Amino acid sequence: MKLIKNIKIINHNRVKEGGILFNEKILKILDQEISEQDSYNEELEIIDGEGNYLSPGFIDIHIHGANGFDTMEGSYQAVNEISKAVIKSGVTSFLPTTMSMPYADIKNALRNIRDVMEKGTKGARVLGTHIEGPFLNKDYKGAQEESHIVSPDLSLIKEYIDITKIITIAPELVGAEDLIKYLVDNDVIVSVGHSGASYEQVIKARDWGLSHATHLFNGMCGLHHREPGVVGAVFNSDLSCELIADFIHIKPVVLEIVFKIKELDKLILVTDQMEAGSRGDGVYQLGGQEVTVKDGAARLASGALAGSVLTLEQAVKNINFLKILTLPQIISLVTANPARMLKIDNKLGKLLPGYQADLVLLDKDLNVKKVFKDGEEVTD
Repeated sequence: MKLIKNIKIINHNRVKEGGILFNEKILKILDQEISEQDSYNEELEIIDGEGNYLSPGFIDIHIHGANGFDTMEGSYQAVNEISKAVIKSGVTSFLPTTMSMPYADIKNALRNIRDVMEKGTKGARVLGTHIEGPFLNKDYKGAQEESHIVSPDLSLIKEYIDITKIITIAPELVGAEDLIKYLVDNDVIVSVGHSGASYEQVIKARDWGLSHATHLFNGMCGLHHREPGVVGAVFNSDLSCELIADFIHIKPVVLEIVFKIKELDKLILVTDQMEAGSRGDGVYQLGGQEVTVKDGAARLASGALAGSVLTLEQAVKNINFLKILTLPQIISLVTANPARMLKIDNKLGKLLPGYQADLVLLDKDLNVKKVFKDGEEVTD
């Protein structure tokens, strides 16, 4: 049993001083700094939080790779190494995300993700997968390889429906309606992305069960005063959406606009990180295509953005820099909000008794100092 004391607990839209008693789950929230050694029969490990903030573990619902490894490699080593890399930035749970590639490669990646979930990882836990493509609009392909983009086809993913948590689809495609309805009936979150859908098409797809938008503004038609498009539909509905807050995919002023327009509980920070994450500038791969990372931006030879090298730790710091949200509001974008979307907010995303002891200790500048997953401190 462990007690982390002398901390500022970020929870329930507020920050309060106290401590947390935990093993693999949170046992008790302590309002004051007290010694618990005499209150429990078993040995108690006391950790001094040194006045730092304590947050629930971060959840990344859209990440392709990190530290030189990519989900599409389809190996245990690749996903495990990604998990070990991202947990250093506070991510204790994530969805390895696929790309538009040949069916055999996608199925191999999905098969591997299922195996990884059964074996477990040495870093962040794998909650399932986010399938990004290949049912996309070629005109908005972004860094997806056009030759692998196809019409909606249930046969690709039916065998792996149990591990599929999110799938990105262009809802304007022929056949999208039937696929979306099937996915929603099987508890898969359907997200609009890489899409040229009109406002009306997105709202119609919402009636079919579509409920989310992949990396808002990127890979979709923009907001126009006579054609609101995907962005307009997100702003004027209850659709949730992802934001890549690296100040490259979205300018800071546009993020400020989003926070003023959209309900806060519908916003989720993601990284869309690719294998260059934790590595820096250089030449890498994403979905079988060469990507050059320079000055923090990952691009194809065409100049199109190809994922990012962002971490959720840096995304949190970037939003804090804007000084438009409180710290508890910012933390909710990477904890409570993704947990609620994935319907796991009964065990992750909050600091409450009975929840998994996924904890992130942050200093005053929001740098990650310590990470605990299932109550165990993660060491390199």
